[in-house]
Amino acid sequence: MAAKPIRVGIIGVNPRQGWAMRAHIPALRALPDYEITAVGTSRIESARAAAEHFAVRHAFADPRELAEHPEVDLVVVTVRVPAHLELVSAALAAGKHVYCEWPLGRTTEEADQLAKAAAAAGVHAALGLQARSAPAFEHARRLIADGYLGELKAVTVHASRPKGAGGELPEWALYTVDRATAAGTLEVAGGHTLDAVQQLVGGIEQVSATMTVRQSTLRVAETGAQVAVTSPDELVLHGTLAGGALLAAHIQEGRIATPRTRIELAGTRGDLALVTAGPAGPMGLQIGELRLLGATEPGQEFAELPIPADYFTLDPATVGQQGFHVARQYAQLAADLRGGGHTVPDFEDGLGLHRLLDAIRRSDETGTRQHVA
Repeated sequence: MAAKPIRVGIIGVNPRQGWAMRAHIPALRALPDYEITAVGTSRIESARAAAEHFAVRHAFADPRELAEHPEVDLVVVTVRVPAHLELVSAALAAGKHVYCEWPLGRTTEEADQLAKAAAAAGVHAALGLQARSAPAFEHARRLIADGYLGELKAVTVHASRPKGAGGELPEWALYTVDRATAAGTLEVAGGHTLDAVQQLVGGIEQVSATMTVRQSTLRVAETGAQVAVTSPDELVLHGTLAGGALLAAHIQEGRIATPRTRIELAGTRGDLALVTAGPAGPMGLQIGELRLLGATEPGQEFAELPIPADYFTLDPATVGQQGFHVARQYAQLAADLRGGGHTVPDFEDGLGLHRLLDAIRRSDETGTRQHVA
């Protein structure tokens, strides 16, 4: 007998735009393990409209009512970061499993509070660090474990996104240039990229970082209004990894030339590179298609490495590139929920990543090298 589907309530659904519409809903609908049973927004009118649009049974404006509903097993939080603490707390108080988008909270203190609450609730608390579920990323980890690199010597990272290119940004992105929302370059591009580095080659133990705002004002595309930018749009850091290898990273917004993310790993036996590609490539390695390149002979040019077919049990065309990595993470979460495993990133992982970002901020503020807590 087939297992009953995991019933999902999504908080933060807009039928016209948004990450839930582009990624979470296509991902969940492509997986027979899940059924979307409820949606929630801040107003009951918009919640009902979203429920009708996506043919979902239940609509809520009160997140506690959604979380407490008997037809919801997993609460998915896809709203802006400042609301994460309240909404995730409501789900955990109801004893429900949670999938929260990254960043976990506005601050490390909020992340710590949520990690402790999840542990006390005894539920699965998944975090949307979906680059870990990309086929090229998983295959790179397998090759590294099999000794492809030999001893790691250094990691070089360049991550660029187009936000603010040409001095303009869309209205929906305004909140990301406000430092108080914790959804800027450091938190989003930096968090996803540096998490991937740590998952590939081990933790970052020390950092020396500089951040700055190079475009202090941007023009709103729809209105022409000027808005102040308070969240840094350029980050350069040097670091030391566990084991002694060095890290150099440049993470930036407003790239005019085609934005891409590239992570190069240099070893004593071989080199690897993960590179974003495809139409979603400019959005970061957590969203764009990833290519895996390798070289094992001195002077050899990087060549693309094939990704085994067993990583593609789900066809990317069925969910779209923006939903593909999310769908793979949901598939892994379903296996965890049914089998009791813990393979997807959780709130404790998120807390560790928040502490790394804190060390980067301290280094920038003090001009000194910082140990990562």
